[in-house]
Amino acid sequence: MKLLAPRPHGYIDYLAVIALALAPTLFGFAGVPAAICYILAVVQLTMSLLTAYPLGVVKLIPFPVHGGVELLTALFLIAAPWLFRFHVVDAARNFFIVSAIGLLLVYLVTNYRAGDESRPGKDLRTHPSV
Repeated sequence: MKLLAPRPHGYIDYLAVIALALAPTLFGFAGVPAAICYILAVVQLTMSLLTAYPLGVVKLIPFPVHGGVELLTALFLIAAPWLFRFHVVDAARNFFIVSAIGLLLVYLVTNYRAGDESRPGKDLRTHPSV
């Protein structure tokens, strides 16, 4: 069931940026997993700022595309500890797995079709006020 509207999804996105940026310090891991966290924080922040939803600033990325990127990111988070060989670092591995599960849950409950009126390229001629 798609219960999560674009605005609360946006709040979660910005909280995820903070969580990704702080996780290495809070949970005591460094190296490759920390670098991945920092890169994902920057990517998430950039994508959120550029998404066509209430908390986006520039509104270039359609919200459904944003959702697709989040789904791919969740799959990446699950695989990353083994792909980059840090699965033996319990704190990092567990953070990545828990983050993936959280992101998958957000993906599953978000209504990515809500707010289609704010998507880029919408034909403004259909609105009488324009």
